[in-house]
Amino acid sequence: MKKRRIRLKLLPKFVVSLIILGLFLSVCISVFSYVNTRQYLENMYAQRAVFGAQSIATMLSVDDVKEIIAPGGDETAAYARTAEMFNQLKKDGEITFLSLVLLDEDSVTFLIDACVPEMGDDPAAQMPYGTDVLYTDAASSPEDLDRYVSAWELYRQNTGTTEPFVTDNEYGYNYSVGWPILDENGQAIAEVQYILDMREVRAFLNSFLYTMLGISLGIIAVAIGCYILFVRKTVTRPIGVLAGQMERVTEAGTFQNQHVSLHTGDEIESMGGAFNFMLDELENYIENLAKITAEKERIGAELSVATQIQASMLPCIFPAFPERDEFDIYATMHPAKEVGGDFYDFFLVDSDHLALVIADVSGKGVPAALFMVIAKTLIKNEALMGKAPQDVLAAVNNQLCENNEAEMFVTAWLGIYEISTGRLTAANAGHEFPAVRHGDGQFELYKDRHGFVLAGMEGSRYHPYEMTLQPGDTLFVYTDGVAEATDASNTLYGTDRMLAALNASGDSRPAGLLENVKSDIDRFVGEAPQFDDITMLCLQIKRQGGTPELEKLTVPAELDQLQAVQDFIGRHLKAAGCPAKTEIAIQVAVEELYVNIAHYAYAPGSGQADVYCGVDPAEKLVTIRFVDSGKPFNPLAKEDADTTLSADEREIGGLGILMVKKSMDAVDYEYRDGRNVLTIQKRL
Repeated sequence: MKKRRIRLKLLPKFVVSLIILGLFLSVCISVFSYVNTRQYLENMYAQRAVFGAQSIATMLSVDDVKEIIAPGGDETAAYARTAEMFNQLKKDGEITFLSLVLLDEDSVTFLIDACVPEMGDDPAAQMPYGTDVLYTDAASSPEDLDRYVSAWELYRQNTGTTEPFVTDNEYGYNYSVGWPILDENGQAIAEVQYILDMREVRAFLNSFLYTMLGISLGIIAVAIGCYILFVRKTVTRPIGVLAGQMERVTEAGTFQNQHVSLHTGDEIESMGGAFNFMLDELENYIENLAKITAEKERIGAELSVATQIQASMLPCIFPAFPERDEFDIYATMHPAKEVGGDFYDFFLVDSDHLALVIADVSGKGVPAALFMVIAKTLIKNEALMGKAPQDVLAAVNNQLCENNEAEMFVTAWLGIYEISTGRLTAANAGHEFPAVRHGDGQFELYKDRHGFVLAGMEGSRYHPYEMTLQPGDTLFVYTDGVAEATDASNTLYGTDRMLAALNASGDSRPAGLLENVKSDIDRFVGEAPQFDDITMLCLQIKRQGGTPELEKLTVPAELDQLQAVQDFIGRHLKAAGCPAKTEIAIQVAVEELYVNIAHYAYAPGSGQADVYCGVDPAEKLVTIRFVDSGKPFNPLAKEDADTTLSADEREIGGLGILMVKKSMDAVDYEYRDGRNVLTIQKRL
């Protein structure tokens, strides 16, 4: 029973796939035949209509036509002869409508409208001589009106339509051709209108399509049936035998004496032999695999723990210093293996000094990771003692040289940033050049003086250097895994591409900047494997000076608390001796920002708003910060309102935040820890 169930699973797949293929082929064949037949018939009837109109226009006597279009022309012998000829031509040629007309720019005047009752024509619907019909009345759609106008333009040029006008509306599916009757000077004096009803042609084509579809389906159905019988006998039945044996082997849990016997004389028989050989070898393979898997799982578990330990040793919580708004810092490390030898670190030596470290241990894997832990710990311990960067590197170098039998070494860059002055003191132990951008300029490599690598030679000395970082400046340090990333053809990424990626990031925050550089590296490398750890650290200066102590006010985020907020801000401004004009500008900005929070932050619910205010006396700078836990919203992301447009043309909103940005010296937004944090600053 089980063998039958397994065998029948494969056969329906063949049946369904063949049915789908058969339907597809039937439709394709039918549609192809339909399209070619339709094209042939449409071309044939189009030529018939054009040739018929031209022939009738040619056989008409110009003198008779002139008599017909003259006043009283319907009472002349020429009219009678021509009308009789039109009726006969309509009958013999099975023409739907045949008329002799005059055209002008906005109407058509019927002179002769052939009417053959035995063809089903209704005499009551015949157009009497001289009937003038406006194009706008005759047209059933704008497209029809365009065709009438086109026919008039051709008539003015003393020619007719070389391709019939096709109309498909409530009046029928028709081919219409107009051809002028020219006088001895080649000027059009009237026109033959020749119209063929194509509904029977369409009905024939539809019938042809259904017939072809039926024939195709019948032929392919017979072929599919024969093929299914063949496949069932030669493919699915032997495979079912093999599948059933595999199921029995699985249920038995043993691979001995479980051979299968197939005699099909093709690849399926070979598959059966391979299956028997696999059973003979599988017992030993599984035994060996169990041992290898157990060992691999043990190593993998240990490496996983090591990865977590290494990641936890590096600063990984951002923002790293949420209470400090003088700078923004971010760093990432992407190891080439489970654990790596690169590391970064940053920490406050004291309230005014920030230490920055990036380093690269020689080698990869577990040995490099162990050496990295030692080097990182030693550097931080020495730096926290308040030593200068060159002294820290010298002390760590001597300690790492002791008992360094593995002859490993570390390249490192260490900088101490003085927050109050913007002065950065750094030293380089054989590491990559840092990249610096001042203000709105471009990133450039800072070619500092390199000392020898750490753990390379005891007693090495390192040379310090200084630079000043102003608000808006950005420092970027990295390991050689960035510049030496290679693509499939072993082409280096290089520092030029790195600088281009940095400069293409614009005014991005450090996190966005590092993400852009990593994305650019990934695009360059493509499918090539990562051979080295990729580590980057970025410091962006937002302002200098110590952080003023900010006093906090917590209020319900409601409009009736606006006065309390403004009184809170006003008290700080008056204590700092803020000029009246500046105070007004600040209070207007405060009102705009607080009202936005009250209206939108928690709508339709409610919540709290925290307002911070503080004044730096040395810098004469007031800092005001709004914090709420409402919906994430960055008002700075909205495009500035276009004040050159009128009030009717300008989009609603945006003027308030534009006013805030114009009146304040600095406006900054970030979303951190589930809260909107908007900070404004104004010099008093």
